[in-house]
Amino acid sequence: MQKITPIDIQHKSFKKALQGYDRTEVDQFLDEIIETLEDDAQHIAALGAEVADLKDRISHFKAMEESLQNTLVLAQRTADEVKAAAHKEADLIKEQARISAEREIATFTESAAEARREHQRAIESAEKAKSELRSLLMTHLALLERTVPPVNGASQTHAESGETAAVPAAEPAEATRITVY
Repeated sequence: MQKITPIDIQHKSFKKALQGYDRTEVDQFLDEIIETLEDDAQHIAALGAEVADLKDRISHFKAMEESLQNTLVLAQRTADEVKAAAHKEADLIKEQARISAEREIATFTESAAEARREHQRAIESAEKAKSELRSLLMTHLALLERTVPPVNGASQTHAESGETAAVPAAEPAEATRITVY
C-alpha cells in the first residue's frame, strides 16, 4: 500500500452521486486533513533533522571520548615513564653519593693513618734526640769528672766542694752532634 501525501488528498476527485455527501463539507474536511498532514510532515522533517544533528553530535562526542581516552592512556604511560626515569636517576645519584662518600672515607682514613705514622716518627725522633742529648750530657759529665781533681784525697768532686775551676773545652772531634728529625 502506498502512502497518501497531502498533495494526493488535494488532487483527489470523487464521482458525483445523487444522494452523496455535502460537497463543501467534504472539501472543508479534506482541507483540514491536508493541513494536519502538512503540519505533521513538517514536524517529522524537523524531528528527522534534529535526529541527524544529534547523531552527528553523538559521533563527535564519541570521537572526543576516544581521543580523551587515548590521551589519558598516553598521559598515564608518560607519567609512568617519567616516574621510572626519576627513580633510576635517584638511584644513580644515591650510588654516586655512596661511592663519593666511600672515597672520602678512604681518603680520611689514609690521612689519619699518615698522621699517626708522622706522629710516631715525631715521637721516635724526640726519643732519639733525648737519647743523644742524654748521651752528650753524660759525655760532658764524664769529661767534667775527669778534669776536676779531688780535693785532699777525698772523693769529693769539684762541684761538691763549691770551688770553681776552669774546665777545658771538649775538642771538636769528641763533640757529639744532635740531629732532630
